[in-house]
Order: sequence, then C-alpha cells, then structure tokens
Amino acid sequence: MTASQETTESQEYHPDPQRWRALAVTLTAGFMSLLDVSIVNVALPSIQRGIGVGPDGIQWIVSGYALTFGLMLVSGGRLGDALGRRRMFLIALAGFVLTSALAGAAPSAELMIAARLLQGATAGLLTPQNTGLIQDLFRDTERSRAYGMFGAVVSISTAIGPVLGGGILAVFGEQDGWRWVFFVNVPIGVLALVLAAKLLPKAPPRSTPLRSEIDFLGVLLLGLAVLAVLLPLVQSAQGGLRTLWWLFPLAFVLGAVFVRWERRMVRRGRSPLLDVRLFTGTPGYAFGAALGAIYFCGFAGIWLVFAMFFQQGLGYSPLQSGLAVTPFALGSAVAATVSGRLIESWGRRLTVVGLSMVGLGLVAVAIVVALVPAHDAGFAIALPLLFAGIGGGMVISPNTTLTLECVPSDMAGVAAGALQTGQRIGTALGAAVLASVFHGVVSTTGGDFPRALAVAMYCSTAFVAVALVLAVVELNGRRRRSSARLSKAEREARAEEAASADIQRT
Repeated sequence: MTASQETTESQEYHPDPQRWRALAVTLTAGFMSLLDVSIVNVALPSIQRGIGVGPDGIQWIVSGYALTFGLMLVSGGRLGDALGRRRMFLIALAGFVLTSALAGAAPSAELMIAARLLQGATAGLLTPQNTGLIQDLFRDTERSRAYGMFGAVVSISTAIGPVLGGGILAVFGEQDGWRWVFFVNVPIGVLALVLAAKLLPKAPPRSTPLRSEIDFLGVLLLGLAVLAVLLPLVQSAQGGLRTLWWLFPLAFVLGAVFVRWERRMVRRGRSPLLDVRLFTGTPGYAFGAALGAIYFCGFAGIWLVFAMFFQQGLGYSPLQSGLAVTPFALGSAVAATVSGRLIESWGRRLTVVGLSMVGLGLVAVAIVVALVPAHDAGFAIALPLLFAGIGGGMVISPNTTLTLECVPSDMAGVAAGALQTGQRIGTALGAAVLASVFHGVVSTTGGDFPRALAVAMYCSTAFVAVALVLAVVELNGRRRRSSARLSKAEREARAEEAASADIQRT
C-alpha cells in the first residue's frame, strides 16, 4: 500500500460502534463453515449405513465439500469487494443454512453428494467475507486482535470437528445422529443471519453495473486451474494422483493464461478478478501466501493421520480420537488470541517462533509414540501436542495479519480469497501426502501403526521447516524495508534542516 492509500484509508475510517458484536457473528458463521470440513469424517460409517453410500460416494461426501469450497474462495472475495460484504455475507450464509438442511435430510447418496457440493460452494463464498470485514471494520492494534480471534476460530474448528461430531453421534445415536451433524448448523445459522442483518454495516449504493466489475472469463480460467489442482488431490485415496496426474500440467497452462488475461484487464483499465500486482507489488503478500499454503500442508494433514492411528490402530471411538488431539486445539486457541496483541511489537518474529514450536512439538510426538507402549500413546502425546498447538496459534492469525496489512480495503476480499485458496490446496496436498505415507508404512511393516504415525509426523515437520525458512526470509526482508524507510526519512529530515539553515542565513 502506498503512503497516499494509507492516508486515504485512515481519513475515511470511522470506527463502527458495533464492530466487535459484528465480528462475533461473522466468526460464528465462519466457525460453522470451517467445522464442516472435518466434522463429517466421524459420521461417515453412520452415513454409509443410513443411506447406503458406497466407497466412491463416501469419498465425494468428504472431498466434494473441500473441492467446491476451494473453487469459490477467490470469486467469493471479489463478489464481496464488488457487491458489499454485508450483502454477500447474508447471501452466502443463507445458502449455507439451506444446503446444510438439505444434506441432513438427504434420502439418497446422490442427493447427499449434491448437497455437500453446494454446501462447500456456499462456504467458499462465505469465508472471504470474514477477513474482508475485519479489514473494513478494524485498524492497527484492533485489527491484529480481530485476526487473533479469527486464527483461534480456524485452529479450533480444524481440530475440534471430530470431538463435536463424536459428541453429536453419542447424543442422537448411530442410526440418525449423522443427520444432526448437518442440522445443528440450521438454528445457529438462522440466528447468525438475523444478527448479521442488524449488525453488519451496509455498503454505499453502487454507481456501476455489476457486470462491469466482474471478470467472468477470469472466474472461469481460475476456477478451472484450481479444479485441475484440487481434483487429483482430493481423489488421491481413490487413485486420483495416478489417473488424473495429467491435470497438473493443464493447471499450469490455465494458470499462465489466467495471469496473461488479468494483466490485459489491468492494461485496459478494467476490473480484474485477481490483480496479479497483489503478488508483485504488495509488500509481504507473496511470501505470506506461500508460507500459509506450505504450513497448511503440514498442519491440516495431521488430523487425518491421527484419526487413522487412534481409530484403526488403537481401536478408539470417534469421540475418544477427537479428545486425544484436543490439547493442540486448546493451546492453539489461547495462543492465537494472545498473539493478536503481540503482533504489533513482535511482527514476523512471532511466526518464526511459532513455526519452530510446531516443528519441535511434532518431532516430540514422533519420538514419544516410538518409545511408549501403544495403549499409552493418547496420554503420552498430550504435552507435545499442547506445545505444538501453542506454536500453531502463533502462526495462522499473525501470518494473515502480516500478509494482508498492506492490501487496500477495496481488494481485501479477493486478497483473502487467494490467501485461503492456497491454504485449501495446502490442506488437500498435505492430507494426500501424509495419508499415503501412513498407509505405506502400515502396509510395509505389517501393521506397525506407531511407526507409521512417527514417519508421518516427520513428513509434516518437513513442510513446517520449509514454511519456517520462508518466514525467516520474509523477516529479513521486512528489516531491509524498514531500514530503507528509516534512511529515506533521515535524508528528508536532513534536507529540511539544510533548507531551514539556508533560509536563516539569507
């Protein structure tokens, strides 16, 4: 962001007296949409028995949501920038509530899969509005605190899904309990809709038609490119990497065409879907987006591995399996909230420390499961998971804050959508790699689940180490930019002093 943009933004900013209440509502809706990525996993056996879903259908119930979620993030962010975040939030949340009800009431596998695809699409439209609203409603230290709360929501929703899913099944029973995994979104979503309509600020009237602000060809090109990356990854358990590998080079070609088209839109003075200058001209954005994507490769994939280890290897119930990993969620939630208050003084150093703690914690988990008896593993890894979780809370929200801090408000939605698209791709890639490693070790060792978990943790640590390298590089880059700004300020001050001395001499 240029100095003039910063000045304009600060002059136009008037704190909304209801901003913290509005944030609570939007984070509640965001929690539901992110929770549905993982909560359904524990209900799959119940769904399979309830409506007779086969293995391929089960895979699509899980991966279809993640697929359409990732496809809609950038477009959802751009629509929020163009239509207004309040309007887009209400439309997307209403769609999410409706599709949740459809998924819960689905009488057949086909309707269940269709409902999950639509539910993922509405979640993808909803999620960028959260970060966009934070950019609009908050500034400076308050914005860091708001992102700290957002990071806590991301961390908790990712890790606590299996616990809540297992609890719902325990209350409502195995036969129809899976339906309440989806129905629970309806009353919460309706309440959030009513409160959001009351609390979220309205956008100013539009002065130009929507079609002049939406790059429809860009939407198509980027959507196809993201689809070509995500589809083989989310279908990896069904041999997607082996049969759909040819989509990866196609994704590269589509991405290159998309970049050329977006640059052409900018040259012609029209509104692009994703201004590629975000990556080349916005300080810290490219590094932050890459760091987030790589971290999610290591972070998001471990929950699938833990579920397989505890349930298949140790015979835990879904609820017990979820409870075993809650130390990470608790540590992450507390650290994310606290880190929002530290980001102003610590900056990128916070993510460097956090990534180091995550890596050390995961290595400790690998060492512990290799040393203790298998039946004691759930208790033995609690402390290392808590330590890693505290580090994880110092990564997601600070990285989001630092990555988006120089993004103009009118591009906040699409910038957040692109950032989160990278995280979705990282999640899919990490889950595919870590699950493949886990299954490979189990099959080659004759069922040695502790060793399989240890190897998967080492692979996760490798992803975290790459993210740590990027964080260190970006930290050094920030120091150089800060030094350059200081040098410029000193030169200007000396020039003013010299001019003042000349005036006094005359």
